[in-house]
Amino acid sequence: MGESPTIRVTAILVLDDAGRLLLVRKRGTSAFMQPGGKPEPGEGPLETGRREVAEELGVTLSADRLRPLGRFSETAANEAGHVVVSDAFAVTLTAEEVAAVRPAAEIAEAVWVSLDQARDLPLAPLTRTHFLPLAG
Repeated sequence: MGESPTIRVTAILVLDDAGRLLLVRKRGTSAFMQPGGKPEPGEGPLETGRREVAEELGVTLSADRLRPLGRFSETAANEAGHVVVSDAFAVTLTAEEVAAVRPAAEIAEAVWVSLDQARDLPLAPLTRTHFLPLAG
């Protein structure tokens, strides 16, 4: 049996001072997940995460604010038969940054939720299995 095709991404666990996490949903999909995405040519995981947060949420982050969480693998939410391998980072936004978050690019919806509220949403496997435990 062959291995599933792999998709490399960077995902950012975005928190606020109240302990809520930010989840996003891409246009044409139902699963909520962390902001992030695929690297551009020559881009490392940290640069990918910073670029994706700026493009998807309108928030510019300095590299020193992103805390490495590790690399995680899980069934892809939006690409059937694929596995997603994600380099993960965490950041806590300031109150001003929280207020400035606006879904953009391919993001249809961005929601701030508690862990309990997150568990009731349709979540990407990577979010449910790896990011919720890290957020708690």
